[in-house]
Amino acid sequence: MTGSGGEGRGVWPGEHALGRNEVHVFRIPLPGPVDRVLLERTLSPDERKRGRRFVSAEDGRRFVAARTALRCVLARYAGEPPERLGFSYGPRGKPALASGGALRFNLAHSGSLALVAVALGREVGIDLERVRANLEFERLSERFFSEAERTVFFGLREDLRRRAFFRCWVLKEAYLKARGDGLALPLDSFDVSFGPEGRPLVVATRPDVRERERFSLAPIDAGPEYEAALAFEGNKARLILFDFDWAVFPGTGAAPHAFSFP
Repeated sequence: MTGSGGEGRGVWPGEHALGRNEVHVFRIPLPGPVDRVLLERTLSPDERKRGRRFVSAEDGRRFVAARTALRCVLARYAGEPPERLGFSYGPRGKPALASGGALRFNLAHSGSLALVAVALGREVGIDLERVRANLEFERLSERFFSEAERTVFFGLREDLRRRAFFRCWVLKEAYLKARGDGLALPLDSFDVSFGPEGRPLVVATRPDVRERERFSLAPIDAGPEYEAALAFEGNKARLILFDFDWAVFPGTGAAPHAFSFP
């Protein structure tokens, strides 16, 4: 993967700016310096209710902000006010716009950051994890990684394993989210490459060996505290990364960074 660098100060892309050979990814700081009344006015009653269920008030604020930002991003592509967008959900819970159409999207949030991926006519999945020091990552890798992934993982130096665990995890989760399977598809039924060198790939899928060709994987720069990954249908796309700017809510004033894949 090669980067082409910044393209100047970006304007929030409208629907015409999203090509079928592109995937747009937004980095969103949470909860954002926005009045809670304004945030909640944008959301559906169900989203507001879900935000109040969190034990931690801070987690609730981050959830509400992430959903509000998602609506603002999608509204600019769909040409509708954010509060008027409706969502439908697939058999395993993957969201889509209730109005239909070619727009596809996915949301992930962890800690004080959220990511939104948007594409036309191709499924996308995105995952984000804050790298935590108190996680029993070696035990979890034994439980959830495939045999091939465990071989790679335990072959790494011990000081590299924590970061590698989160890298592998977000790649696998992004793939599951793009497929719309959730955890209905066992995590050890497919292999991803996640080593420190080389680009990530879906290496093998079981029982259908051809399924590995359906999706591509790409790392996403989410900062030093996070690991993040994108999965998208097809084997080639131009990925453009935007920074969501709450100061010009509901817009963005940051520079997009474009790179091609592969």
